Amino acid sequence: MNTEQKVALVRQVGEEIITEQELFELFDKKKQPVAYDGFEPSGNIHIAQGLLRAINVNKMTKAGCKFKMLAADWHALANNKYGGDLEKIQACGDYLIEVWKATEMDFKNVEFVRSSGIVKKEDYWKKVMRIATKITVNRAVRSSQIMGRKESETQNASQIFYPCMQAADIFQLSVDITELGMDQRKVNVLAREIGPELGFWKPVVVSHHMLIGLSQIKSDAQGIERAIELKMSKSIPDSAIFMTDSGEEVERKIMKAYCPEKQLQENPIIEYCKFIVFEKNKKMKIERPAKFGGDIEINSFEELERLFSGGELHPMDLKKSLAFYINEMLFPVRKHFEKGKAKELLEKVQGFKVTR
Repeated sequence: MNTEQKVALVRQVGEEIITEQELFELFDKKKQPVAYDGFEPSGNIHIAQGLLRAINVNKMTKAGCKFKMLAADWHALANNKYGGDLEKIQACGDYLIEVWKATEMDFKNVEFVRSSGIVKKEDYWKKVMRIATKITVNRAVRSSQIMGRKESETQNASQIFYPCMQAADIFQLSVDITELGMDQRKVNVLAREIGPELGFWKPVVVSHHMLIGLSQIKSDAQGIERAIELKMSKSIPDSAIFMTDSGEEVERKIMKAYCPEKQLQENPIIEYCKFIVFEKNKKMKIERPAKFGGDIEINSFEELERLFSGGELHPMDLKKSLAFYINEMLFPVRKHFEKGKAKELLEKVQGFKVTR
């Protein structure tokens, strides 16, 4: 695979790339650049974190990257997840890794790292403190979106310190490419700005799309703030499909989901078809009665857009098909958690009380 092909593959992941020219130069210079994503272990895992993350990671490794997945347990502690109980947070991290084992994530080229391991290193805290001296409290507060919080919310000192830790992670893990969601953009740009000033480097920022929730949300926000408000949320269970949801639960959530006729934008059903179904299957079969046109096979997302926006495909027929494909993808995950240590771990995590 040449550099152009590698960049083209990363383009499929990144809704925004800062900068594409630097990405070209990176692939020309390094045979196996290091990319990373981080996850804060807390509660159940939905398909944006499970299925979509595996799809994106596999594209990055196919492009030649070594991928580091950071189990950000200390960050979850700073964000008071599970009431600050580190043992519960780490158990949840183990559970998330078990989920990805059943999603065909490219484990040969993925390394899992715990923040509880890197915080033990003296040079890590030196990086954190050096970064903290370069930013104002106001900027740290503005970066609080990385924790799923708005600037107007009351914050603990640990949460204000959080962006300094996340920026330090990039340099501690020798990351060339930050491959996180659009909601993490501010802290990644922060790392680019202060990296050279501290004797480090500018990481390339690849910000992936965030799947929107199944419910309609009325919001006047724009840009990244609007995307954050629309994204799938664990705190609103019916807005998210979880990786261990039963087949019946998946179907129930999808059939009641927001899906206005002919509307393509901010339509969760259309989004899940684009970012998950067509990524995995490359086509969709729609089953429907003969009086409504009979069964059809759609061979590209562009064809789906045309049929749906033109009113030739009804939302209910598309929902039924989507539920089938999502359940097909989740079947191996459900199977994985039916017995043994995986089952015990799932039951343990489900017994924890989740705090924001």
